[in-house]
Amino acid sequence: MRCRSASLVAAIAASGALLAAPASGQSGQEVQTGFLDRTITVAGHTYPYQVYVPRGYASDGEHRFPVILFLHGAGERGSDGLIQTAVGLGAALRRDASRFPAIVVFPQAPRDSTWTGRVAEAAMAALERTEAEFRTDPDRVYLTGLSMGGNGTWYLAYRYPERFAAIAPVCGFVTMRFGAGTATAVPAEDGEPFAALARRLASVPTWIFHGEADPVVPVEQSRRAAKAFEAAGAADVRYSELPGVGHNAWDPAYASPGFIDWLFAQRRAAKSR
Repeated sequence: MRCRSASLVAAIAASGALLAAPASGQSGQEVQTGFLDRTITVAGHTYPYQVYVPRGYASDGEHRFPVILFLHGAGERGSDGLIQTAVGLGAALRRDASRFPAIVVFPQAPRDSTWTGRVAEAAMAALERTEAEFRTDPDRVYLTGLSMGGNGTWYLAYRYPERFAAIAPVCGFVTMRFGAGTATAVPAEDGEPFAALARRLASVPTWIFHGEADPVVPVEQSRRAAKAFEAAGAADVRYSELPGVGHNAWDPAYASPGFIDWLFAQRRAAKSR
């Protein structure tokens, strides 16, 4: 849906902003913080991902950190393992990392793929590997994504509703013509997709963002999702439609202090553990 050039990857690497850096923990052992390169292998296929570790991780050997799984859009697909941190949440981190005292997982989908099937499972595997590698809080795991990643957010949340304390799809779609086919977050056999999605996720705190003037993903996708959640009696659903904003709803969404405060206040319900 968006094109990104290789020069963007070079610019990130050249900037050195928040790249992996050693720091000493309380035990005196070296702890890597910043953006760390990782790979995960699922069904014989290897996928790159990055993990952002806040600097505070090295100085606090007891604290368990919340985790955010971020799914990028179509323009960041590839195999370089870096460009998925250039747009959306990664860019917000580079602007002001202090706003995000969390470990963030950035999987990367291959070209010509979507956040479905094996690629979606690779994202979950990267999340699980990160939880095993670092001190994380299992009750404060969050899911967000933009555009194609917004669809992936719906897709994963639908299949793992008990896994996440909150979700935030940004300029995403539930079902829409995408590439050579149709991408949908809900299996056809589950019925009308918006109603099925709302029923499954009614107890999961959800904040939906969309630009009112989006020329790429129709805003009606998020409007219909929000209405379906309300009709299902969702416990905590919020919908922010941004007046005059086009496809880039992610910069204002991730810059919103209200959203960040809300996100980190969410904890997984006891019945989901």
